[in-house]
Amino acid sequence: MGLTHRVFRAAAEIPEGFGPSVAVIGNFDGVHLGHQELLRAAIAEARARNARAVAITFDPHPDRFLRPEEAPGLLTLIPERLRLLEATGVDAVVVLPFDEALASLSAREFVVEILHDRLGVLALHEGRNFRFGHRAEAGASELAAFGQEFGFGLTIHPPVETHHLEISSSAIRALVARGRVERARWMLGRPFGVVSTQARGRGIGTRLLVPTVNLAPYAGLLPAFGVYVTRLTVGVGAGRRVFEAITNVGERPTFGAASFAVESHILDFEPVEMTAETSLRLEFMRRQRGEIEWPSPEALKAQIGKDVARARRWWRLARRIFSGK
Repeated sequence: MGLTHRVFRAAAEIPEGFGPSVAVIGNFDGVHLGHQELLRAAIAEARARNARAVAITFDPHPDRFLRPEEAPGLLTLIPERLRLLEATGVDAVVVLPFDEALASLSAREFVVEILHDRLGVLALHEGRNFRFGHRAEAGASELAAFGQEFGFGLTIHPPVETHHLEISSSAIRALVARGRVERARWMLGRPFGVVSTQARGRGIGTRLLVPTVNLAPYAGLLPAFGVYVTRLTVGVGAGRRVFEAITNVGERPTFGAASFAVESHILDFEPVEMTAETSLRLEFMRRQRGEIEWPSPEALKAQIGKDVARARRWWRLARRIFSGK
């Protein structure tokens, strides 16, 4: 059965006799290379033990419930997080609603009610900084003790590094917030991207007839203001179209009153079928420059020409590298 049939939105949705399972618990924001390593290990053990591999995550992110004023912008909203988790090969995802009831569960209650009773967990794979239970009361040592009591194993994994940088969601969020999307790509294992739709109220019809696309308001993290080389995917599945693009993230200060927008100019444009609900995936490949308030629209137009030329050069080089030529 595919993952689309195995996303449980509450512990109560997990059917009786679902286990045995091998699980990983986490927020999985970004489903980065560190997360992928934990999930690969859990999947391998699950296959060896004829068990199900399960990712347990939370919605909303615990910080958004416990400390909303301090909560970070997220790298991946729930639909995208589920898509990325599916791609790892796990058998199921449990999305636990993070509310007062869950926040109040003690570590022991979490182990008994969810891991033992609902999932029949045989083993867990976690990072060394893992904490759980009411007020994050328990960590790896407590979890190991529960394992001894309830009969499951625990493997604690060291941090995963890339380019001598320790991978974590918070590190990636900091890089994206500064516009360092190339370094973020090292840690994610793919370009940082957002999934949205086209902004409404701009004459959207059944076709995209101009090479400029504005993203609808987006609830997740966006990179620092500036101009980026991007890749825009219009639609999903077999009918999707992928375009090379250049994108401005910012307030567009040259034209009077500030007006925030994520505006993409498609470099290899062709008209494409599109409605207000068509999915747009915008991936940020590299940052070209910061946002600048130009003295006149003419100066801005000249700079845009330079930006487009640089983006085209980057894509020409990238195509040669990707093709091995």
